[in-house]
Amino acid sequence: MSGSKITLLLESLSRRKPLEPEVEASSFLRCLSTVDLVALGVGSTLGTGVYVLSGEVARNVAGPSIIISFLIAAVASMFAGLCYAEFGARVPRTGSAYLYSYVTVGEIWAFMTGWNLLLSYVIGASSIARAWSGTFDDLIGNVIASTLWKHAGMDLPGFASYPDFFAATLIMLLAAFLAFGVKESAILNKVFTAINILVLLFVVVCGAIKGDISNWFTAEDSLPGEQNNTSLNDSTMYGKGGFFPFGFDGTIAGAATCFYAFVGFDCIATMGEEVENPQKSIPLGIVASLLICFLAYFAVSAALTLMMPYYLLSVHNPLPAAFIFIGWDPARYAVAVGSLCALSASLLGTMFPMPRVLFAMASDGLLFKSLGKMSKRQSPTIATLASGIVAAIMALLFDLKALVDLMSIGTLFAYILVSICILILRYQVDLSEESCFREPEPFTVRGLLCPPSQATTRTSKNVTGLSVFLIFLVIILSLVISLAVDSLQRLVWWSLLCVSVIVLMVVLNILAIWRQPQSKSKAAFMVPFVPLLPTFSTFFNVYLMVQFGSNTWIRYAVWMAVGLIIYFCYGVQHSVQKKRLQNSDNQASIHSIVTSVEQNFEPGQELNG
Repeated sequence: MSGSKITLLLESLSRRKPLEPEVEASSFLRCLSTVDLVALGVGSTLGTGVYVLSGEVARNVAGPSIIISFLIAAVASMFAGLCYAEFGARVPRTGSAYLYSYVTVGEIWAFMTGWNLLLSYVIGASSIARAWSGTFDDLIGNVIASTLWKHAGMDLPGFASYPDFFAATLIMLLAAFLAFGVKESAILNKVFTAINILVLLFVVVCGAIKGDISNWFTAEDSLPGEQNNTSLNDSTMYGKGGFFPFGFDGTIAGAATCFYAFVGFDCIATMGEEVENPQKSIPLGIVASLLICFLAYFAVSAALTLMMPYYLLSVHNPLPAAFIFIGWDPARYAVAVGSLCALSASLLGTMFPMPRVLFAMASDGLLFKSLGKMSKRQSPTIATLASGIVAAIMALLFDLKALVDLMSIGTLFAYILVSICILILRYQVDLSEESCFREPEPFTVRGLLCPPSQATTRTSKNVTGLSVFLIFLVIILSLVISLAVDSLQRLVWWSLLCVSVIVLMVVLNILAIWRQPQSKSKAAFMVPFVPLLPTFSTFFNVYLMVQFGSNTWIRYAVWMAVGLIIYFCYGVQHSVQKKRLQNSDNQASIHSIVTSVEQNFEPGQELNG
């Protein structure tokens, strides 16, 4: 391939979508209020985490200090949430992180982000549907599982033990309901979320009434291993008692696990074209939903660890077990109802953004055109049904436990890119400023450390380059910390030296970015403490990503390879932005020819031919 063709290919991959395309008009019906967005965010986020995750983390990882784990996880989630909130205020259109990447870093990164989001939503919807099916089946004595296992059992690697027709049917019913209209779906989501919140309030009140503060300060000699006086001290399974039975390390490890309980708020950002006042409602909806979810997680985990000692908690059904422990057996049925409502709201919240990302990518020409069509009710019907069919097939046939980590990778990838995009966007040249018409000055170290007073092409490129280098440093730092965690705990000099050097380079990089002038363009909501907050968000998300095993990364590589094949075989050629730029270049060429003719044509002179 010649050098000119390679240059054209690279330019096509980095083409960006304008913040407000002149030729685009919203096809969606603006019918959602701030309350609708908050309910959507809470419903999608406050799902299985509060009913299952709290017991697992408290029992095996953090003990009563799980409330601090949720606090740390909430702060880390808020970092990513604030970045989404600013983009939601600046670019209130359908597409979420996919669109934010498109307007900031270019088409290829936008496609990869959208492809990651589709992976997350499909696996998320399928796993939640199977969890709903399993929870309901438990209430009726596991009739569904035993019947399907007996008559349609599957013994194939990678497939589920039996086809879950109940879960697949549930997904298709909700997909049909979503295709009917967003307003009706939002009402149903509010009903499910309200019931879930009422059940959780009931749990908190019960914890306040029947809780015992001594359960937060269990003595080490009262742990099961100590009571049995076994030769092998089984109390290591339960830590050392007290509020931090597994040490502060356990609290931090619990925070990393609890972080996934806050995944789901990004669905708010996909509704930009269906909100009545998106510039204000989207930031408020994201922040409010994260705050409500944190308060719910904090209060429920506190009530749970007060009602019974942490080492007796059930890993799979902590809340029903806690009510049995305090002698309130009938209350477990209320918990079951709340759990089903929470799963229903979470499933709706996952299925809301899935077709909208698909629709946005198809509308931009990066995926098949038919997926970008709207119904008479201003709903992306084909994209909704197509995504529902894929999720239903996944729920019907596949073993999703092996694929759940892929969902987390896709979400974390989107979080990282949005955080970096905030850095780049905040330091971009404002086209209204005179500086953008200057010739770009050559790069020098002095120009980097002593930049001009307002953003220029050079300072914008400086930040872009520094942001790329920052990602590289953060990846190296995360890998070093993960590989040398034991050495760091033992204060081994070489591990401390490596971490110190990389941290110093990160700090210098942040200072160099901070020295560059920011764009003067304003939005209804802006992330505070830039560049610190986006950097913290990037580090936390990268650190979580490097924790996944090699098998997960192999599956992820296969998924991304499939996506890139689709992009290079279809998306590159059918990109709407490519056609828009070609038309713009053609118009510029025609204008240049006309101008040249007018300049060379003297008044009174006649054109021949």
